Amino acid sequence: MKKSHFSLCALSGCFLSGSALAQSAQVPAPPQERPVIIENATIHIRPGETIAAPAYIVFDNGMITQFGQGQAPDIEGAERFGGDGLHVYPGLISCDTQLGLTEVGAVDVTQDFRELGDFTPEVRAVLAVNPDSDLIPVTRANGIMVAATFPSGGLVSGRCAILRLDGWTWEQMAIEPEAGLVLNWPRTDPINAPWMRSNPEDQRRRVAENLDKIDRFFDEATAYFEAREADPSLPVDLRFEGMKAAMKGEQPIFIRANSASQIESSVAWAVSRGLRPVIVGGTEAHEAIPILKKHDVPVIVGGTHRLPARAHDPYDAAYTLPAKLHEAGVRFAIASGEETAHERSLPYAAATAAAYGLPKDAALAAVTSSAAEVLGIADRYGSLDTGKSATLIVTTGDPLEISSDTVLAFIDGRTIDLGSRHKRLYEKYLEKYRQVGAIE
Repeated sequence: MKKSHFSLCALSGCFLSGSALAQSAQVPAPPQERPVIIENATIHIRPGETIAAPAYIVFDNGMITQFGQGQAPDIEGAERFGGDGLHVYPGLISCDTQLGLTEVGAVDVTQDFRELGDFTPEVRAVLAVNPDSDLIPVTRANGIMVAATFPSGGLVSGRCAILRLDGWTWEQMAIEPEAGLVLNWPRTDPINAPWMRSNPEDQRRRVAENLDKIDRFFDEATAYFEAREADPSLPVDLRFEGMKAAMKGEQPIFIRANSASQIESSVAWAVSRGLRPVIVGGTEAHEAIPILKKHDVPVIVGGTHRLPARAHDPYDAAYTLPAKLHEAGVRFAIASGEETAHERSLPYAAATAAAYGLPKDAALAAVTSSAAEVLGIADRYGSLDTGKSATLIVTTGDPLEISSDTVLAFIDGRTIDLGSRHKRLYEKYLEKYRQVGAIE
């Protein structure tokens, strides 16, 4: 497994890409300077609440100020965009990515998503984010304006961040520079597969050791905070300080768990310690619905475009999981489940869930309003209410449909460049075939 240079980035705050392949030539958008009006469009305030055309939306200083049906107001100095035949939606939100932390799989110095060691809560993923990543414009071009980026590796990987996908620096990109602690829960059941070299007994022993390590580490953190409260002059431990917000319940703890036994044991453990768990992955979350509902634990579903986890699972297990959670009343968001280079496929993961039983409004919510709720930013993002961020997209149709294009986008009121390396290469080779006479 590749080792990264995350320690240098996370602890010093310095990012060194090491490769021109990781440098986008796009220029971040300047702040909004005057009011913007999009008129004669269909406005989708939130999933299930739509204002039919002709409708308008107005935003200024990065915030939505008004919307309605009929003729748009006459605002002096406003920039107006005609939305005839177009649709306005909240910008899509990707809940589980490594955007900004990885670029080219074969180039080691562009991999900054993991740290060495089992326990690295002091790591802040946001410090390693490369604002010039070429994968950010590629993702953004498909309507994704906000993303959570996660560190990985070990048992406690560090702290994730929530980013607006435009900015000169990580400081400008960060909506929440520290959004929660990331924990990788050990697999609780032995694996019986040809590639597994360890026997079940050895596997169970390692699982028990890892669970004991996690317990002891959190016990040590608790003892540290109690000691510091009694005597503030005691030395500061950066590892434990990185856990403080999550352990006080001020931030969630994102627990990566997939099997039903993993989910049940991790939720029971987190609740017993007064933590706020969010399950990430959740392949078998439908088998852990009782405990998820009992403790109101949300799930970030790790994509729908994947094979069944077990040989006896139905072929559509991944496709129908969101519908099962919705029917049971479990809160959830949908992640793409793709490699970072294909994060742009997020809306189609939600679309597949809609094709397999999830109501269409719930599928859209899973990548907009519900995603914002799970990440804790619903007061600012995820819908087009007045007073919220003007982070929105203008499309030719339903953004979950492959045939729809995003033609205009705004992040905090700033007009976003929707160009990307993919589009440039498309135009390049289109011109090639024109020149050789293969197309007109």
